[in-house]
Amino acid sequence: MNITRFAPSPTGRLHLGHAYSAVLGHGAARRGSGKFLLRIEDLDTTRSRPEFVVGISEDLRWLGLDWAEPVLVQSQRGAAYETALDKLREQGLVYPCFCTRSDIAAALNAPHGAVAHYPGTCRGLPDDAGRRAEQPHSWRLDAAKALERAGLPSWEEAGRSFHSTREDFDDVILARKDAPAAYQLACVVDDAASGVSLGVRGADLRPSTPVQRLLQMLLGLPEPRYLHHQLVLHEDGRRLAKRDLAPTLNAMRNSGVDGPQLAQELAMGKLPSGFRLGEA
Repeated sequence: MNITRFAPSPTGRLHLGHAYSAVLGHGAARRGSGKFLLRIEDLDTTRSRPEFVVGISEDLRWLGLDWAEPVLVQSQRGAAYETALDKLREQGLVYPCFCTRSDIAAALNAPHGAVAHYPGTCRGLPDDAGRRAEQPHSWRLDAAKALERAGLPSWEEAGRSFHSTREDFDDVILARKDAPAAYQLACVVDDAASGVSLGVRGADLRPSTPVQRLLQMLLGLPEPRYLHHQLVLHEDGRRLAKRDLAPTLNAMRNSGVDGPQLAQELAMGKLPSGFRLGEA
């Protein structure tokens, strides 16, 4: 039995790419008499809007999809994220980071040579509780210590085993200055809390899998399987994105498109004219 979830951010109306992912996740759950869940990832308080939460439900129901209640809302989950972060603190696997985006950009562009990953500016600094109380900071995973503790993780996708390498990891942010958790930590905590057994999501999120598996190992959380599907692209290969004003499901509905028929076609990999599947 598959328990899957669709986890959009309410920062705009859903587009065809969201519909494709939701349809695949819904189908994977229903084929095995499983459960399809909806999660609202609204930790970005500067961009999330209540009207977009309403729009998510409207668009999914227009497609003919349903989901199990209750809907998990990340902005209501601060205590769970803090508990997970405390476990990592107790293991000495996270550290406070006071860097601004400009600090990191300057370090990456320094004459001694830029690196692809966070340059470790705050790693190894004395844990100054006074500074933490006074100055905004995020919390980063100490990837080297975490890998030393847990080892390189592996995971299962489409019946195959995948293995990570050291290059797959960075000192990622687990809790932001303005939010109780960042994507990687919130995702694994919420997947575990909801009993998700199959993570159906776009191929653009595949690079997140190694660090999420590592966090699951460190926190003693269950390991789901994964299915990373192709992305819906414009015919010219451009990715669909809210910021680029990708055609919305709401606009398709208003133009007379039949939602359940669209969902049925998406389930078969058939896309409307002007779009195709591919790897971005």
